[in-house]
Formats: sequence, structure tokens, C-alpha cells
Amino acid sequence: MEIYNTLTKTKEEFIPRDKGHVSMYVCGPTTYNFIHLGNARPLVFFDTVRRYFLYKGFKVKYVQNFTDVDDKIINRAKEEGMDPLALANKYINEYFVDADALNVLRADVHPKVSEHIKEIIDLIKLLEQRGHAYAVDGDVYFAVRSFPEYGKLSGRNLEDMQAGARVEVDVRKKDPMDFALWKAAKPGEPSWESPWGPGRPGWHIECSAMAQKYLGYSFDIHGGGFDLIFPHHENEIAQSEASCGKPFARYWMHNGFITINQEKMSKSLGNFFLVREILDKFPPDVVRWFLLSTHYRSPLDFDDEKLQVAGRGLERIKTAVRLLYEALDRPDSAGKEALDAARFKGKLAALRSEFEQAMDDDFNTALAISVFFELSKEINILVGNLGGVVTPAARQLLAGAHALVKDFNYVLGILKEDQTSGRLLLEAPAKDDKLVDALVQLIIKIRQEARGKKDWATADAIRDGLKELGIILEDTPQGVRWKKQG
Repeated sequence: MEIYNTLTKTKEEFIPRDKGHVSMYVCGPTTYNFIHLGNARPLVFFDTVRRYFLYKGFKVKYVQNFTDVDDKIINRAKEEGMDPLALANKYINEYFVDADALNVLRADVHPKVSEHIKEIIDLIKLLEQRGHAYAVDGDVYFAVRSFPEYGKLSGRNLEDMQAGARVEVDVRKKDPMDFALWKAAKPGEPSWESPWGPGRPGWHIECSAMAQKYLGYSFDIHGGGFDLIFPHHENEIAQSEASCGKPFARYWMHNGFITINQEKMSKSLGNFFLVREILDKFPPDVVRWFLLSTHYRSPLDFDDEKLQVAGRGLERIKTAVRLLYEALDRPDSAGKEALDAARFKGKLAALRSEFEQAMDDDFNTALAISVFFELSKEINILVGNLGGVVTPAARQLLAGAHALVKDFNYVLGILKEDQTSGRLLLEAPAKDDKLVDALVQLIIKIRQEARGKKDWATADAIRDGLKELGIILEDTPQGVRWKKQG
């Protein structure tokens, strides 16, 4: 398997730090709004990377953070008249609604900045002790020139960066390129006690602290969008490696932008589309299919027509799978069908190999999808040749095709699977199902508010009442999940 490493600007053979294990950290959203399609691309792509490692038999430790302390959150909270942490938690819950719709597996850990202040402070103290950070009036800055390798990820020269930088003028900094590790408290903003006085973390330090806590030093893969290379990931490398003297992450992966008429999608440009809005017009499996239809490092241009094309392509896959299920549902027949079993088994083996070769080549999902199309074509030929007669030998071939369909689908994560039958769900959920989900999510939110007020009686009554209706709530470190009983 080869991965393009942004750090070295080359494809490299993937060799995990620990044999048979993969450690991954992917930057999550800043939770001050619903996620847009640009946020969803890394969300879906790195979920697919994780799925492929699992398919290959690796054990994966996957960490994706939530930035719940940030200037944008504070400003949005003021606009909405909310406590900043409450607003962040609101949009974390909304994030999971969209992520679940897109069939994104929950991370093993979803750390929040607000819950890791101690680790952040300890890391800043260590940087200060080693001469890489300095305090000024309650703020703490990282001294960029103390880390000679600064710029190695982005390929930027420090002098060129300083000459062309649009940095906030702060005469207290030793160097204009120095960046904040800790910000002194301001009235009305969240703050925590620290050796430098009350304040809150800067943006970059959070990921260094949380990645080190959950994955240790020199973990395997750090991922995120192309826009995070500089300054966020560059600064992560500087502060992390300055603190421990070891490589931070071994492989750096970045997905390309989503564009609108060839222009980057972003909130600042006002040309972004919320995932929630897109899912009102297109099924989530089509959206995920679209996001994976182009190689992750290439830009992906968005418009409704392209999603419609993606939908028609996915329907070809679904049609083949429907025919497969119809054949599998027929009773066994006596007789002889005109099948070349050896050819079909050989073709399935070849398609599996082609799929893996595509994914092994820097996770080329576009090529993997083309192999999926080829599989659907072979299924159509097989079912057509049966002539309605399904002998035990034919059933074995159909089962082999189904197993391969499920494996391809598991990696790409396009269609959800019925846990009882093991079959793929080919139809979008009924509106009634969506209504049930929305109502349960609302009830969960009310229960969480009761728990926050330590109103345990109400919280327990809600849980027990839902259980009587056949809905089971599960409180996990990653949030509340629900399922239908039985």
C-alpha cells in the first residue's frame, strides 16, 4: 500500500508504527454551525480510509476532535445569546445527525478541547521550559524561530512567509510569525485557570495535546483538508516536535477543496452549501457516492447536475443488487443453467484484486468505484444467464457475488446494511422513519438538558418511557445512541 505523504511530497509505502495496528488523527469541525459540503469531504474520505484498513485486517485507533473553544464559537454564541460551550455542544449533536446520515462510523474517541485543558496546559508548560514558548501579559506564544524545521510541511520559507504575511500586529511578540498557545481571558468568554492566569487555548495547541494523549508520539496518519496544511498543521508539527524531539505524525494526508464554479467553497466567501440542505434534495448515499467519485487529492466541483449524475450511476449498482436479491430469493430448482462457473469465480477474484489495487494506490476511490460498476455488470450477466433457474451451483455463485458486493460497499460505506438479514438497504428511509429519528433526537436533547441540570428523575423517566416504546438509549463517551429493541 502506498500513501501520498504531504510531508515528503511523494507516495510512500505504508508501514505502520505498530505491526497490525493503524493510528489515525483527523481534524474535526469547529462547532459553531452545521457542517457544509467542504467539511463533509474529509469526514467521508477518512472514514473510507479507516474502513479500508479494517477490511485489510488492521486494528484501527481513530481519533477525531471537536473544537468547542474558539473565536468563531464565541462570536456566534453572542449573536444567538447562548453560552459558547452550550452552542458548541448543540452543533456537535447536529454534526452527528449529518455524519450518521452519511454512514460515517463514529471515531473511537471524539475529544473536545474543553475536556482537555489540563493536557493543553501541561504541553504549553513543557514548551515554555524548553525555551520554545514565552508568556506576555497572560498570553503565551510559540517562538517560531526556536524550531529550525518550521515550514517543512507546507514547503514555505520563514522569511518569505514573514514578508508576505498578513499577521495581526502585536508589539509584544518577539517575532510577527509567533502564534498563540494560550490567550488571556476576556470578559464574557470561557476561561480556565492556568500558570499564566485565566484564559483559554489557542487553536493549534489543542490537536497536539489530544493526539499525543490518545495516540502517543509518531502515530501513523494525520489527516484533514488541504486548507489545514498551513498554518494549522505546520504549527502542530512545530509545537509537538519541539516538545518531545520526535516526529509527530509519520504520514500527512490532505484532501482537495470542493469548489463552486472552480472557486473554493468556504463560509467566508458565502458560497457554501450545508450538508443538511443538500440532504433535503438528495439521498445521503448519493452524496457520499459523489464525494468519493473523484480522487481525494483532486478538487471536486459541485453542482446539482453532478449529484444527479452520481445518483444515476449509483442506481446502476442498486439495480444489479436488486436483481441479485431477486435471484437469491427464488427457490432451488432442478435443471442445468448455461453458466461458466469457473469464469465467473475467476472474474470475482480478479475484481477483488483490482479493487484492492485501486485502494492500495493512495486510496483511489474513483478507480475503486469503476471496479464496482464492473462487478454490477457481471452480476447482470450472471442473473440474465440463469433464465429464472437457480440451482445449488448457481446459488453458490450468487452468494459469492453478494459477498463481494458487501465488501466493496463496506469499504466505500455507500449503502447501509440491514443487521437482521445482512442485505444492503437499497431504498432511502421512508419519511416516517426520518420523522421517528428526528423525534427521538429531540427527546434525547431534552433528556440531556435534564441531566445537565442534575434532574436525574426526569432523565430516567424519559429513558424508561422510550424503553417501553421499544427504543433503547445507550450513553457512551461519544454521546447518546439509540436503537430499536429487537
